[in-house]
Amino acid sequence: MNNLQLSVQFFLQIAVILLFCRFVGAIARRLGQPQVVAEMIAGVLLGPSLFGLVFPEAQTWLFPWDPAQKSRDTQSYLFPASQLGLALYMFVVGMEFRVDIVAKRFKSAIAVSVAGMLVPFGLGVGLAWVFFHHTTLFPEKTKLSEAMLFLGASMCITAFPMLARIIDFKKLAGTTMGTVALGAGAIDDATAWCLLAVVLASFDNNWNHALANIGGGAAYVVFTLLVVRRLFARVKSFLVHDDALTEAGLVVSLALMALGAWFTDLIGLHAVFGAFIMGAAMPRGVVARDLIKRIQPLTVALLLPLFFTYSGLNTKIGLLNTGFLWLMCGAVLAAAVLGKGVACWFAARATGISNREALGIGTLMNSRGLMELIIINIGLQRGIISDGLFAVLVIMAVVTTLMASPIFDRLVGAGLDDARREPKSEDSALTASPLNAPDGDTFRLGGDLLKR
Repeated sequence: MNNLQLSVQFFLQIAVILLFCRFVGAIARRLGQPQVVAEMIAGVLLGPSLFGLVFPEAQTWLFPWDPAQKSRDTQSYLFPASQLGLALYMFVVGMEFRVDIVAKRFKSAIAVSVAGMLVPFGLGVGLAWVFFHHTTLFPEKTKLSEAMLFLGASMCITAFPMLARIIDFKKLAGTTMGTVALGAGAIDDATAWCLLAVVLASFDNNWNHALANIGGGAAYVVFTLLVVRRLFARVKSFLVHDDALTEAGLVVSLALMALGAWFTDLIGLHAVFGAFIMGAAMPRGVVARDLIKRIQPLTVALLLPLFFTYSGLNTKIGLLNTGFLWLMCGAVLAAAVLGKGVACWFAARATGISNREALGIGTLMNSRGLMELIIINIGLQRGIISDGLFAVLVIMAVVTTLMASPIFDRLVGAGLDDARREPKSEDSALTASPLNAPDGDTFRLGGDLLKR
């Protein structure tokens, strides 16, 4: 395709994706599910697993796809557009992230994070050994150690951005359940990215890559939070006029987000990590308020659904065509649910959290969603996993995210009102409206971003 043909195709795809996501979302809301879950499902339905199965010619015409990437097709623009959506979304989540409330429950967050990583990671390692020796779910060039580390990382990850949206959907921002889950989820995801760096280094036989990945990521965090944050705070007066962010302020902020995403992508982490940290470094108050107001609508309404569709177009559930493979898929799902949910519940209870709140934390932490899709997309693109295992892990990501909301309502629903009324902090700043908060470090995680 030439550039004109690509643009014509892209506009039609956008219309189909957005309308179909809203249609599935309308059904999902009736079932008590947030829009983001609907977008995950819609992405899979638009791919070869349903649309391509029922109407293969129409699906191929609408979404031309070359797995070998030897021709210019849908991937040429859908992938970079989806990455932009992820980066912008995580930039906003970073601006909404409240370190202060995580620090209040730091002990519980650490305990839940460690338990929520070790148990599912161990189960993932065991399953990888079985898959490696008894199936073809891992390509021949993947080593056993790489298979174990990758599947372990995939099993222990938590969908931090997805978790944020579910917590806001349940109006739990600032509560014990929301705070501990978010803190633990952030730690889990950072650890999972480090594990992925080790896998990619082994796969490429280049351990300098892993050192650059982890060391560069740590240096980026320190530099951004200690240097960029302070510099931006000092020049903020030049970027704000009449209690509003100027166009120059918007452009500079977006440029910094892009630079952060570029750097972490360059060193082998992911754009979402750089964008999130840069968002956390943005000054609160007017700057964060206006950035969210301007970025949020287009990001969550237009760009983020493109990522789910991109993942769905890579998902071929039809490859699971034997009873044994479906049995393995069930084993992955069971290990994911029991390993993550039960371990996090136990850790929360062990640190003095009530049983009802611990159940809520375990249920919330079990959601894989967005980050799972990111990590397995990387694994598929690099050839670490096969299309079949990719389909298994997509099913796990969708099901664990889909079940989070109804199970949470059943286990915790009766106590939600009490949880929402619990004191947020002794500091009145924590209970004030975040968009009108002073230029401090406190900022809630919810807000207009997640109310869809």
